[in-house]
Order: sequence, then structure tokens, then C-alpha cells
Amino acid sequence: MNDKALIVGASGIIGSALTERLVEDGWPVAALARRPGSQTAVRAVAADLTDAEGTRVALGDIAPTHVYIATWSRQANERENIRVNAAMVRHLLDGLRPTGSVRHVALVTGLKHYLGPFEAYGKGALPETPFREEQGRLDVDNFYYAQEDEVFAAAARDGFTWSVHRPHTVIGVAVGNAMNMATTLAVYASICKATGRPFRFPGSAAQWQSLTDMTDARQLARHLVWASTTPAAANEAFNVVNGDVFRWSWMWSRLASWFGLEAAPFDGEVIPLERQMADDAVVWRELATRHGLLEPDMHRLVSAWHSDADLGRPIEVVTDMSKSRRLGFLDYQPTDDAFFDAFERLRAERLIP
Repeated sequence: MNDKALIVGASGIIGSALTERLVEDGWPVAALARRPGSQTAVRAVAADLTDAEGTRVALGDIAPTHVYIATWSRQANERENIRVNAAMVRHLLDGLRPTGSVRHVALVTGLKHYLGPFEAYGKGALPETPFREEQGRLDVDNFYYAQEDEVFAAAARDGFTWSVHRPHTVIGVAVGNAMNMATTLAVYASICKATGRPFRFPGSAAQWQSLTDMTDARQLARHLVWASTTPAAANEAFNVVNGDVFRWSWMWSRLASWFGLEAAPFDGEVIPLERQMADDAVVWRELATRHGLLEPDMHRLVSAWHSDADLGRPIEVVTDMSKSRRLGFLDYQPTDDAFFDAFERLRAERLIP
């Protein structure tokens, strides 16, 4: 095999799942992160993408054919998100340019392409659901658009193909990740079980009652590899979800049962996880000590703010995958199993009791 992958954001939920997939498939893999971990058969590359010169030096002898960008840096507002995250993509692609090796760049963004950034999330005029790739950009600042534009400009300059991947909320496992619903809900459920508190849905009536979907990190990894190696998928943007739909009124009980809990009845009141878990760091530290867990700092595990944003949306969010299906990507992943697999892994890795 002459293909060689560079995974950017390799320590995150998406990057770690993609690394596992590519290594399993026999790819040589270089994994870039600010603080890369150690993985068998993977070359670790430490780089801060906000530093153009440091990035260029770190990439000096890396000559990937396929680049997968699955990282972003959260800033105080969307204007700063655009400035910082566009620069990170630009520094990366400029740093890779001297080798001339890159044939394809895959960029992971998400459904905020259709919903708008967190500052305007789910507000104003939005496309009808299910979201389809041909629906245009919103007339608001959005760092996803800025990242795309950096990829498009570099592709036109350097002659590589590209793909953009728009997952819904991603289910997977990674400590210290900024957007991590499965781990957040697992920690919340564990605290509810230990303290006897009700396991109550924290979000909106619209999310409780409406259809929705999600994306398993393993499904996204398969999609990334497929799009980056399928000629017909070149230079296209794709939605990517598991392939099923559900209502949280059904899923919440499924999650509760896994933890041996009864789901509290939903009364329509929105009580965000950030509020429910505001004082739980001490509770979690005690649980971690009692059960010998490896991460006593709750804030390294949970991203309540992000789960609240998703579960509190006032609109239905369903994603169309017809474009990928027509081109041959037919993989499917039941979402409840995706949650259960993530919970099993968290328990096996001694991250939850």
C-alpha cells in the first residue's frame, strides 16, 4: 500500500476511532495532536496548529497521501473561532505543501453547518429537516465555513481532492474531549445511581418528542476512509449519521436501563446538565476513589455545556444520508448499541463504576 494517513486531532473521539480503523486496515498512520498519546503502530506527531512555523517543522518529514482533519479549538466567540480555527487549517496545509504528497484532505465539521454556531444555535431561519447537503450556508458567521474555505483554497492551489463530513452528535470515548455526550451521560447516570437522584432528561420537549439521529465515531471513521478512497466521492460534502432515527422519549429509558436506573418522567421543564451537575465534582471524586477509577476529575470527562446545547434544541434535527447511499456507502449502526458499546468501553477502561 502506498497510501499514508495523517490524522489531525488524533487524541479526540473521532481521531482515535479513525486511527484504530486505519491501523486495522493496514495503513501507515501519523497521529498529530498537541499532546499525542502512544499507540501501537502509529507515529506520534506533537504540534500546536496555531503556531505556523512550529507546525511546519513538526511536519517536516511527514509525507501523507491522505489527511484527516478532526480538530477544533473552542474560543470565546464565533469571530475568534473563525480566526483561530481557519488559521489552524491553513497552517497545517501550508506545512504539508513542500512534500507535494497530499492527494486527499477530509475535513470533519458537523450539523452546525445547518444549525448555525453556538451563538445563534437553532435560531432564526433554518433549513427544513431532514438536512441535505445541497442546503446552502446560513447568513451568519460560522467557523465551519472558514475551515472549508481554507481546504478549498489549498486544494485549488495544490491539486488534491477533498471531502467534508458533517456528523450529528458523535458517540465515542476520549478523555478531555470538548464534545462528549456518551461519557457525559454515563457520568451523570453513575452519579444519579450513587446518590439516588432522579435520572431526568435535561433537555427540551421538542427533543424529547421529535425524531433525531446521531453518529457513532466508528461509523464516521468508516465514512472518512470510504470518501477519501472512492473517486466518485471526491470534492463532495456529506452528512454522516448512523442510519436509524429515534425519539429521546424512547432512548432515555434505554440508557437508564443499562445503568440499572428508572428513567424519571419528563414533565417538560428544562433543567440543563450544567445546572444539575454544578456541584458534582466532589461527588465524582469520591466515587472515583471508592471504585478505583482512573479519572477523578469530572471536568476531564463531561461536556455538559455541549450535551445541553444538543438536548435543549427547540427544533427537530434529522439528517439525510441519501447522497452517500447513492454513491455506495451503506454502513449502518444502531444508536442504542453505539451508546451501550461506549458505556462498556468506559467501564472496561475504569472510567465509570
